[in-house]
Amino acid sequence: MKLKYTTTRSNINQVTSSQAILNGLGDDGGLYLPINIPKISIDEINSMINLTYNQKAQIILSKYLTDFTQDELEYCINNAYNEKTFSSPKITPLHLLNDKCGVLELYHGPTSAFKDVALQILPYLLTTSAKKNGDKRTYVILVATSGDTGKAALEGFKDVPNTKILVFYPNDGVSLVQKLQMVTQLGENIKVVAVEGNFDDTQNGVKELFSNTDITKKLGNINHTFSSANSINWGRLVPQIVYYFESYVQLLNSGTIKIGEKINFTVPTGNFGNILAGYYAKEMGLPIKKLICAANANDVLKKFFDTGIYNRNREFVKTLSPSMDILISSNLERLLFLLSEGNKELITKLMLDLKNMGYYQIPEDIFKKLTTIFYSESADDIDTIKTIRDLYQKNNYLVDTHTAVAYKVYEKYQLKTNDNTFNVIVSTASPYKFNGAVAKAILSNYSKLDDIEQLKAINELTHSPIPEGLKNLDSKVVRFKDVISSNEMELTLKDYLKI
Repeated sequence: MKLKYTTTRSNINQVTSSQAILNGLGDDGGLYLPINIPKISIDEINSMINLTYNQKAQIILSKYLTDFTQDELEYCINNAYNEKTFSSPKITPLHLLNDKCGVLELYHGPTSAFKDVALQILPYLLTTSAKKNGDKRTYVILVATSGDTGKAALEGFKDVPNTKILVFYPNDGVSLVQKLQMVTQLGENIKVVAVEGNFDDTQNGVKELFSNTDITKKLGNINHTFSSANSINWGRLVPQIVYYFESYVQLLNSGTIKIGEKINFTVPTGNFGNILAGYYAKEMGLPIKKLICAANANDVLKKFFDTGIYNRNREFVKTLSPSMDILISSNLERLLFLLSEGNKELITKLMLDLKNMGYYQIPEDIFKKLTTIFYSESADDIDTIKTIRDLYQKNNYLVDTHTAVAYKVYEKYQLKTNDNTFNVIVSTASPYKFNGAVAKAILSNYSKLDDIEQLKAINELTHSPIPEGLKNLDSKVVRFKDVISSNEMELTLKDYLKI
């Protein structure tokens, strides 16, 4: 039986997984999700022990993408995950820090960030979905990025037939390395634009473009349509479920845990997509005890998990972990839909409250469910620098700023709860993507070096290899220099598409 998809807000016609991927966002502004969550038994998990990452992906994705044939899925998976695109044969290797904690390294893809795991496969899922539905339109991929999604989407969609991609990023809200990765990107079907403001300004602007009926009509006139590479697109989120199972199986293989034993995950969290994938894995049957949501100084999620009130009416803080500098976590809408057992009226009301008043409060019964599964804590920039330094000095292990936030939050969780369950830190990026903060943590002369010199100095000190995609960034040609205000995003789009 084919698994159908609905949106979080209205009772529109149910669609197939390929249609949900093509649509990106529901016409009602809601997010697509499957009407039920498929299950995986402990025996099935145990049988994955000798399988490759790609074989595990085939099992898990086939349970969600039920209108794809096995051959179509195999084509998408094998083109996304191979030795040309990922530097590790395990795709997402797990590094054991000690007998109670490991780091799941999700940054071995072409742009050195966890987004690669989803955004290397999304173009194949999208183009295969179009063929399945006889859709010959050109897909305009609109992206708002806090740093990593943009580059990963650009790399995934560059020169893909029948696609164009437009990436907006906050001008002062990404690291220099992240910025250089985007503005030097090659490809004939891409455009990159800086926006004055923060990520939420950028994301809200993209959402408004999606819901602009005038633009949608004009796109239709030239046989174009919108889609999304952000985690609001189900095709972006579903591949992330795989690496939760992958990390569990790697722990089984190393003898660190026994089959059926529960583990915890600590996830650096911004838009809530990554940790939501963990929730889906848990609901499928993966033995997860707690999902620990790590926040930085923009701790709107911590406050939400503490009180049940989500309030974006607060000061926005620019931190050393910019991919988490977000006050509106879009994927929380999917979680609330699941915890409310599909109460679309409630979700619509909560999202309207957020839009109109800047906050909402969830009912007590949903709050109780939330706090049995999730825990949240935050770490500031001082914590971040100290954690990077401590992990390097004590474990000879280098982490980026987001992973450092997660590790510090894990330490705080342990101190507060005395929970000694094995914990997986979900690492988000290569330390070289945030070399300024890493240099400050481990180099005595960091302030005398520019960003590129810092990158090289870190390499000389630690002998940790610089990822191929980050080498010689300073010598690449800058192709995109536009800086606009958020109210110019519509004009920029129209100019790019000539509509």
